[in-house]
Amino acid sequence: MDKIDKKILAELQADGRLSVTELAHKVGLSLSPCHRRVKALEETGIIKGYRAQLDISQLGLNFSTIVFVTLKNGDKDSVLSLEEAILKVPQIVKAQRLFGDPDYLLHVVTYDLESYQKLYDEHLSALPNVQRLISTMVMKNIISHRSVLF
Repeated sequence: MDKIDKKILAELQADGRLSVTELAHKVGLSLSPCHRRVKALEETGIIKGYRAQLDISQLGLNFSTIVFVTLKNGDKDSVLSLEEAILKVPQIVKAQRLFGDPDYLLHVVTYDLESYQKLYDEHLSALPNVQRLISTMVMKNIISHRSVLF
């Protein structure tokens, strides 16, 4: 990956809807080489896809929680069953497995405290092999969707 590929990635992170013509102009390439580079970045998996970034508060999702998960057992089957169960809960918008304690960090969004309580009681507390769940409310998002800097 050279300097031009990094420029392409930076521009696409800032605006994924740029046409190849606009992108080529911004990075100082002609259309065909720019298109080839974008295709190569997609084919190698560096560019995994394109998506819209939503303002979740505009959708009424005003309650954001971080949930720390500690497992009872850390064996392979327990980890896999928990991760499979997490994938089935659409309100979990990001899940990370951690080194140390706790074992997982879940980012959860819901409409309000009442809907979070219902989600917690019906789904989160039923996650397999969980020893402890600790929830903390998000007061304010300072950075979300930051681009990777080059």
